[in-house]
Amino acid sequence: MQLISRMSNSLYNQRGVSAQKEDVHNAIKHLDKGLFPNAFCKIYPDYFTGDADWVSVMHADGAGTKSILAYLYWKETGDASVWKGIAQDAVVMNLDDLLCVGIYDNLLFSSTIDRNKAVIPGEVLDAIINGTQVLFDNLKQFGVNIHYLGGETADVGDVVRTIAVNGTMGARWPKNKIISNDKIQPGDVIVGLASFGQSNYETAYNSGIASNGLTSARHDVLSKYYAQQFPETFEPSLKDELVYIGKHRLTDLLQEPNSKKQISIGELILSPTRTFAPVLKEILIHHFDAVHGLIHCSGGGQTKCLKYLPGTMKVVKDNLFAPPVIFNLIQEASGADAREMYQVFNMGTRLEIYTDETNAQQFISIAQSFGVEAQVIGRVEESGKKEVEIRLKEEILLY
Repeated sequence: MQLISRMSNSLYNQRGVSAQKEDVHNAIKHLDKGLFPNAFCKIYPDYFTGDADWVSVMHADGAGTKSILAYLYWKETGDASVWKGIAQDAVVMNLDDLLCVGIYDNLLFSSTIDRNKAVIPGEVLDAIINGTQVLFDNLKQFGVNIHYLGGETADVGDVVRTIAVNGTMGARWPKNKIISNDKIQPGDVIVGLASFGQSNYETAYNSGIASNGLTSARHDVLSKYYAQQFPETFEPSLKDELVYIGKHRLTDLLQEPNSKKQISIGELILSPTRTFAPVLKEILIHHFDAVHGLIHCSGGGQTKCLKYLPGTMKVVKDNLFAPPVIFNLIQEASGADAREMYQVFNMGTRLEIYTDETNAQQFISIAQSFGVEAQVIGRVEESGKKEVEIRLKEEILLY
């Protein structure tokens, strides 16, 4: 078995994107880390009312460069419904981060949309804005109430080439019901929730791609056709060997996993980010004390947990889900090694619940009752430093 711990000048880095966001973390390192420094989101005192028993949280995130893929798919197929998925991406990247600090109800959302009006017409804005409300209406059926407070929609063609879709989500929450990650400890097991499949609350197969690593997915999988036809979709200073170096069109068809149906590459790459809100609400209401920590494997992929461990310890992941087809497609197209793939993408496991071994099975059963695959993916061990060890069949990855 090969052990790999090296860093490489990856295609991801060469395209001007960092999975670890080193510049951002360096810029904020001197800022106040809030009431619970290890929590997945920054937790503030309740400045609105001054109630010492409550806290406030405000969080911002978005769909990232997935909106460029939606633009390409819309231009190629004429299907404007793809923008509803981008609306979901912008919401869920906020919502599931807040879920990781224990918040699941009475949330406020404000959208921020920057567009180039010359290429993005009103029908796209309509699909995004109304798609956001449709998602909120659907989540309300599971007791997850998100209130849409409007937002900012700006025509800034000199700033963005196509469109950027982001949002801000906030909430007040009881201080004694916050998941701070401070209870994560050696001896814990990790229950992983799958990013792929079709849950009871989804209407179609979800590839598991979520909203991270889409710059790589776009350029590594798609062909030069898109560079020639849509030069507005990439940074012109990039070297040609980094731009749309794949062999596929978005309309190319593959076999849908566990089905006789075919699905296009565009549909796989643009699968809306799955929310775990219905699952986590059930767990947090009935088993709050058994949850030691929650990690959303978004930017940073399977190494995300390193930023939120409360002390020196090793996270060992030796039973991750087999990567679904979308990640195999990206790896084959890019030639990226396993180290880079697991540091950029969720690879099929997007949410981690840290708990003791006695509670793991009930969390798995709750997830499965919603049609979400779940299993124990690893454990926490003692160590003299913070580290992650991912054990695959043929190699061990150390971070």
